[in-house]
Amino acid sequence: MQNTVSKVAVVGSGISGAICAATLARNGISVTLFDSARGPGGRMSQRREISQDGKELLFDHGAPYFTVTNPDVLSVVAEWESRGLVAEWKLNFWSFDCFSNEFFNTENQERQSKKYVGVPGMNSICRALCLEPGVESKFNVGIGNFDWIELENLWSLTGSDGQNLGQFKGVVASDKNIISPRFTEITGRSPPLALSLAPEWVELHNIPVNPCFALMLAFTDPLSSVPAKAFSFTNSKVLSWAYCENSKPGRSCTRFLFIA
Repeated sequence: MQNTVSKVAVVGSGISGAICAATLARNGISVTLFDSARGPGGRMSQRREISQDGKELLFDHGAPYFTVTNPDVLSVVAEWESRGLVAEWKLNFWSFDCFSNEFFNTENQERQSKKYVGVPGMNSICRALCLEPGVESKFNVGIGNFDWIELENLWSLTGSDGQNLGQFKGVVASDKNIISPRFTEITGRSPPLALSLAPEWVELHNIPVNPCFALMLAFTDPLSSVPAKAFSFTNSKVLSWAYCENSKPGRSCTRFLFIA
């Protein structure tokens, strides 16, 4: 039976949770990663849809790209790039003015740092990290409760369905919803982690959560009337920006994503 001293639970398979799990595993820690979603990604998730003619449509409906400024992180991204998990998104970003209905080239302002995307989808990075040796990933498993066993110095995790998920020497939570009132608003249940176990986390309640709506559109033919593949909106009360999925490396089919 595995020693609980070397067992750590990571909750959330977004980029922070996935990197944490992989790093711990590389250092000899046995990691069990839990996520209530069907697969990894978090804010870097990819949506899969089937069109009426049976074609598979993939949308990066979370973060569309990321940039890097820290040298240490840049070395990590270079390693991902060598593995084919990411590629630079070399694209000229524009702006669309809703008052004048005109496009403007904003390359000088926008291309200050390289933009990277996951290949073939943004969730490719998290997916690869969750498959690292030493990481056991469990999806469709929500956490219902964290219990601290004082006499054994262990955390006991219970699933949202009441299932016993095991005992762990350490727990890493990459999602503030485990202690946020928003969890109660959505599920009607108390947050999984009681504030009595970590009273200093009460400040997390003050971190705002702003919803973001994404409109995913697919077209059979290229949109010749739209000169830009990625652009922000000015003078719009609803839209923030839009981009064409097939302008990214490793993508095909004309798909546009509009972000509110």
